[in-house]
Amino acid sequence: MATERAVVLARGLGSRMRTDDPAAVLTETQRRAADAGFKAMMPIGARPFLDYVLSALADAGIRQTALVVAPDHEVVRKHYEENAVPSRTRLTFVVQPEPRGTADALLAAERWCGSFPFLAVNSDNLYPPDVLRALVEINEPALPAFRRGELVQSSNIRDEQVKSFAIIDVDATQYLVRIIEKPPPDLVSRAGEAALLSMNCWRFDQRIFQACRDVPLSSRGEFELPQAVTLAIERGVRFRAIASSGPVLDLSRRADAAEISRRLSHITPDP
Repeated sequence: MATERAVVLARGLGSRMRTDDPAAVLTETQRRAADAGFKAMMPIGARPFLDYVLSALADAGIRQTALVVAPDHEVVRKHYEENAVPSRTRLTFVVQPEPRGTADALLAAERWCGSFPFLAVNSDNLYPPDVLRALVEINEPALPAFRRGELVQSSNIRDEQVKSFAIIDVDATQYLVRIIEKPPPDLVSRAGEAALLSMNCWRFDQRIFQACRDVPLSSRGEFELPQAVTLAIERGVRFRAIASSGPVLDLSRRADAAEISRRLSHITPDP
């Protein structure tokens, strides 16, 4: 069945965004947001980037959204409860007490999700509404599969940057077999521009939560969602890989802000 629910993961520490970059072109308000590390509230024109993320979800049919945030989230709460109340999606704040990784962040929203299927997306990526709509309408766990060459051409993601993104293997029936996080250079070279990539955008059902509870700490000392997906696959959950095209706009670093501002200058978000 189609879902109307989405979880937006906005708890990250923003370490890359906090890193100074003298070459990055930022307005003063953008610089303050970058210093704070809260990528989702980075001003893009007159609106925070998160407005565009929520608007794309609403375009895809999402009517209820859980925003996973840190305990200290007064700025974002004030924005959505006083300054820009969403009209097309009902927003709920879910607190992740400590930054323990994306799998732990998703677990924070378990009660809110209940038994309903839902989308899970990052707050620093803007996905095309038609890609999100395909996840909304499919009747099983799934993820969009982007081809590396097309993603570089359509998005603001550099070729060198995309080489570190997770490569996915799918079988002949287009179901996910495995996720290769931080793929080694020889695999990146062999796969080439046709490599299928995960951009951390998912449709889940409640079975993902037990995998999130059981996933071990990663080498980075976090409970990570891709590893939870791998564990779910080992336990029999099947994920359909949907062939998808960009652009996916990625707001990870200070240098991303100017290009994203240019690309979104003609769009007025309407969450």
